[in-house]
Amino acid sequence: MKKILQVQNLKKHFRVKTDKGRWLKAVDGLDFFIYERETLGLVGESGCGKSTTGRLVLKLIEPTDGQIIFMDKDITRMNRRNIRPLRPLMQMVFQDPHSSLNPRMTVQQIIGEGLRLHGKLSRTQKKEAILEAMSRVGLRPEQYSRYPHEFSGGQRQRIGIARALILNPKLIVADEPVSALDVSIQAQVINLLHDLKAKLGLSYLFISHDLSVVEHISDRIAVMYLGRIVEIALKRDLFNRPAHPYTEALLSAVPGSAKRSERDRIILKGDLPNPINPPAGCHFHTRCRYVQSICRQEKPSLNEHENGHQVMCHFPLQA
Repeated sequence: MKKILQVQNLKKHFRVKTDKGRWLKAVDGLDFFIYERETLGLVGESGCGKSTTGRLVLKLIEPTDGQIIFMDKDITRMNRRNIRPLRPLMQMVFQDPHSSLNPRMTVQQIIGEGLRLHGKLSRTQKKEAILEAMSRVGLRPEQYSRYPHEFSGGQRQRIGIARALILNPKLIVADEPVSALDVSIQAQVINLLHDLKAKLGLSYLFISHDLSVVEHISDRIAVMYLGRIVEIALKRDLFNRPAHPYTEALLSAVPGSAKRSERDRIILKGDLPNPINPPAGCHFHTRCRYVQSICRQEKPSLNEHENGHQVMCHFPLQA
């Protein structure tokens, strides 16, 4: 299969304003790819760098180091003028459907904003394209001229999805797109995203802290911890045979199958370390129950474990 996105050694370090000699390593050397028509789930605790990764991939913020290749084009150092033709092909669905929509704009203005910036359509063609995008996400034509405050949270997120679809993208970064919604509405939005992927041939980078949600929509899953990806695998392999101790701990907290419920709950000690001063060696060693001396001294590499299953650990777990 062809790769639509490839990321190599991607880094984003922010200078700490209160201490000019120190840096916050939000993203610290990521390597991953996404195939065409594939959903890669990206999971991890709050503060691990998931959202920063999504914004880096779309060049909404500039990387400190590394390489981003989108549709066989290196966009890492592209300026705004050169990357502009690619913008319609890479879109984002934001976490909060309340704050991500301009309350002073109508539905047709919000959804059609991309056409105003990138399209060359007549007024009639533009209206037809907006109505088609609304229909795809389950919005009715009579809602065309309404404002965001007249909609529920789930409907607002559908508006956000329609806004992302209007320019016929190839890749969508969905940053916690259902975390602000009621559980019953979450399932509807996830099913909508799944159906749109099949109908339109989309690829997703789906960011979430909820493994249950990621399990439902993803083909492969990447687990992130303190700015690093510690494990990447096919969904079934990750859930059935986790190879990293952090992934094992996350899965032990997920309610679900009988196999998972029989596993003892693993309680991680302490909080996520400070990314300004991360632990030496393996970042996870301060909370790992399998820690050995080498873990405190040497950084492990993201290596092949088995059949495309990659893990960043000196002592991967065995099935």
